[in-house]
Amino acid sequence: MKLIVFTILFIIVFLSGAFLTFILVSYFYRRKERAIFETMLLKLDRVLGGTPLETAYDEFFWSAIDERLEKLAYISQDKKEKAADERDAIKSLISDISHQIRTPLANIMLYTGLLYEKELDTETHLLASKINKQVKKLDFFMKELVKSSYTSKQMVILHPEMTEVEEIINISCQETELAAMKKNICITKEISEGLCYADKKWSIEALANILENAIKYSPVGSLIKIQTTTYDSFICVSVEDKGMGINEEERGLVFERFYRSKAASKESGFGIGLYIVREVLSKQGGYARIKPAPEKGTIVQMYLSRYPNIKI
Repeated sequence: MKLIVFTILFIIVFLSGAFLTFILVSYFYRRKERAIFETMLLKLDRVLGGTPLETAYDEFFWSAIDERLEKLAYISQDKKEKAADERDAIKSLISDISHQIRTPLANIMLYTGLLYEKELDTETHLLASKINKQVKKLDFFMKELVKSSYTSKQMVILHPEMTEVEEIINISCQETELAAMKKNICITKEISEGLCYADKKWSIEALANILENAIKYSPVGSLIKIQTTTYDSFICVSVEDKGMGINEEERGLVFERFYRSKAASKESGFGIGLYIVREVLSKQGGYARIKPAPEKGTIVQMYLSRYPNIKI
């Protein structure tokens, strides 16, 4: 009887010890496994970040993985550098093309305008009219080519600094003045002095895009109002037109790249302007909104940060 009890106790103790040993081995194995995977995740993060790995070669399996991760990091970094070089080359090429075309194009438009001031016979006047139409097309496509290059997020590189809002508005109005004059559209300004944290060049580009849209979709002889409102963290620049307006369901979509409303299909364009507006503002801590005008038309609002590092 004692032997049986002793045997049972021995078995119980043995099984308990075996179970405890299993738990301890599993625990230490999982800790080691976790440490290994944490190390691998760290190395993968370094690879994704383009940081070279510090590889210590040995005869273990993980050494082979380290070696391949090192190769992956090298390939990734090499491709990233090539992509950056290609992007810079494209930016340079587009800049050179637009610069080289701008001067002769402006001269052709000037000479065509001078021709219209002369007393021309019917046939010559018709030819001058055809030249003028083709020049306008060329001017439009050149501008859209430049804008299309900005659709890549990497192309829009900003350097924000404290800038006068009034200067951004005045230069934007100057750049769109000719288009407004052709449609006999009056642009009024109710603006107050103030500083914003913005890239002046790109902010002018963004506001000019908004004004171009307002002019394009407004009737001849109408009025466009520019107003500023100062808040605690932002300065709001509002552009109100008397155009066709934008449906409520499309007010968010118009900021998407290449999106164009069916109602706007009669007017030329590629749906790039407001996309650039959103990209520029978001990269410097601002944002854009669209709402209907009180009577008819659209109000597009640019919110420019008054201070550095405002996060939306």
